[in-house]
Amino acid sequence: MFVEERQALIYEELQSNGRVRVKDLSKKFNVSEDLIRKDLNVLEKEGKLRKIYGGAVLAKENVQRKLASQRKNINLDAKKNIAKKAINIIEPGDIIFLDISTSSIEMAKLLINEQKPMTVITNMLEVINILVSSNINVIFIGGELDYGHDGFVGSLTNQMIDGFRFDKAFLGVVGVDINDNSVMTYMPADAQTKELVLSHSKETYMLCESEKFNQIGNYQYAKIDDFYGLICDKDLSLGLHKELKQYDIKVIE
Repeated sequence: MFVEERQALIYEELQSNGRVRVKDLSKKFNVSEDLIRKDLNVLEKEGKLRKIYGGAVLAKENVQRKLASQRKNINLDAKKNIAKKAINIIEPGDIIFLDISTSSIEMAKLLINEQKPMTVITNMLEVINILVSSNINVIFIGGELDYGHDGFVGSLTNQMIDGFRFDKAFLGVVGVDINDNSVMTYMPADAQTKELVLSHSKETYMLCESEKFNQIGNYQYAKIDDFYGLICDKDLSLGLHKELKQYDIKVIE
């Protein structure tokens, strides 16, 4: 087997499982552990992984802040799949919170056809624009318009949220680092609002496209095990499932 071919297979395994071990790769390819370490060095220089003790983990893409108008049509099918699964969780009479997330937009589009009685509370402008023509009881949270003009965050927003208690909250994420038990967003003000919603909800669900496991944001707002559940667009790899088990979080695929 050529060196390039072995390195490509190592990277494929990293993408599937999120991490690899030198000892396991040495046995799999029937080569020395020193040779595997050289392969990992090459892949690290290419920015594809980060070496850790005994192996390596997949490198995370640092995602920069974009406006909602730029983000909402990216991975649209994945967001629609997440929205369908999220809608099925809502029960009649629930008080739910939809935060600033492009997946929340897809949830709102489905909610206008729902016959279940519910109350939707949101701080996202596009969500309120969609739901304004529905029969759903809607409460809009105001405050300071956020950086991307997606919705409202800050102290005034948080004061309003502080009076509510939610049955279920659905929060977007920019990136998830399983190894660091970290859930990230773009801006500190948005993070503080998300943290408050988390503390005021009986069940909080992460709206998480599968690619978010390979991305990082600018600000950590929660740990994975702060959430009740994670809603993903498609089946996760066995490696991701094993990693998530340690956090005792309900995974909905």
